[in-house]
Amino acid sequence: MTTFLPTIILRHRRENKKKCTLSPLQGLSGFLFFDYPLKRTLPDLSSYFVLDIEAPLLTTDDSHLGVCIIDGTWKLAKKMSEALPPMLKRSLPQEIITAYPRKQTDCIDPQRGLASIEALYCAYKLMGKEASYLLENYHWEKEFLETNKHLFH
Repeated sequence: MTTFLPTIILRHRRENKKKCTLSPLQGLSGFLFFDYPLKRTLPDLSSYFVLDIEAPLLTTDDSHLGVCIIDGTWKLAKKMSEALPPMLKRSLPQEIITAYPRKQTDCIDPQRGLASIEALYCAYKLMGKEASYLLENYHWEKEFLETNKHLFH
């Protein structure tokens, strides 16, 4: 059995936890949540990547790496990423379309601006990790999977 590094979730303190798509993962094994601004030290991130819309594409070759998700608005996420140490960056395929109903004003490519749980699901799938349970509590699960079914068989 392959062992994976825990997923690090850096969530802005202003993120509405009732609307946060990652909240159902809090307390589950394999997920470490940190609030931003940081009040405690992050673990060593040298074996992690962070998602970045302009980075090289994430592949199964990256499956040995841990995932670090920045959870906040696009505007806040930019500032949050600047607080991280230098890290590897990876992107998701540009064909993935969000099902989350919102208007994104700060994203450089709004159609590619995924909900955090959608991005995490895609990253896990591309890395060959079990991902189906991630969407169990996501209200737009069916719409997201149907819209992107050509990518996730």
